[in-house]
Amino acid sequence: MSQFILHKENTRGHANHGWLNAHHSFSFANYYNSERMHFGALRVLNDDLIDGGQGFGAHPHDNMEIITIPLAGAIAHKDSMGNEAVIKAGEIQVMSAGTGVSHSEVNALPNVQLNLLQIWLFPNQKNVAPRYDQRMLDVNARHNNFQQILSPNSTDDNVWIHQDAWFSLGKFDADFATDYKIKKAGNGVYAFVISGEVTIDGHILNEKDGLGIWETDAIKFKANTADAEVLLMDVPMEF
Repeated sequence: MSQFILHKENTRGHANHGWLNAHHSFSFANYYNSERMHFGALRVLNDDLIDGGQGFGAHPHDNMEIITIPLAGAIAHKDSMGNEAVIKAGEIQVMSAGTGVSHSEVNALPNVQLNLLQIWLFPNQKNVAPRYDQRMLDVNARHNNFQQILSPNSTDDNVWIHQDAWFSLGKFDADFATDYKIKKAGNGVYAFVISGEVTIDGHILNEKDGLGIWETDAIKFKANTADAEVLLMDVPMEF
C-alpha cells in the first residue's frame, strides 16, 4: 500500500528578508523541522520571491544537484566555471556542484519581482566535475501532459543530473485526468502545485501545496480547475 506525506502551503518554513520572501518545503537555513529534512533524494524545495535588482552574492556549493525554475521574471547567473547567463520564465537551469563551485544569482530586472523554484537533490556520485546547463522549454508540450524536463540521461531532450530522478511539468484543463507512472522501482514522487487545484490519489491540493507518495508504481491525477500547473519530482527514496 502506498505511503504519503502532505505539506500544506501554510505549513512551509518562511523567511522574509525584505528583498527576499522565501518559503521552504524542507529544512533550510534558519528553518529546521526534523520531520522535513528531505523526501528521498530531494533535499531542498524553495519558493522564492526576489525584488528587482536584488539577489544572492557569490557563495559555494559542493556535491549537490541544483535546479532552478523561474516562474516569473528572469535571474542573472554567474559562476566560478566562467558561465554568465540569464534564465527566464519558461527555461530551466541545472548545476552539478560536484567537487565545488561558487555562483551568484540576482534578479536580472530592476523593477520586476522574480519568482523561482530552487531545488536541490543529493547526487548519486560524489566529487564529479562541476557542470552547468540551461534549456528553453516548449510550454505547449505540457498542455494536458506531464512534459519531462529533467532526467538522468544526457541523451534525453532535457537537462540531466547525476541522480536517477525525473522532473515533469504539466498545465491542465479543468477535469483533465491521467495516471503518472513512476519511472524507476524504488522511486517516489513529490508533487508541487504551482497554481490551481488538483486531486492526486484522492488528496485535494491547492496552490503551493506539496504531496509526497511512495511505495507505489503510479499515481492518479485530476485537475479540478482550469490552468492547474504541477511539478512532479520522481526521485529515489533510498540513495
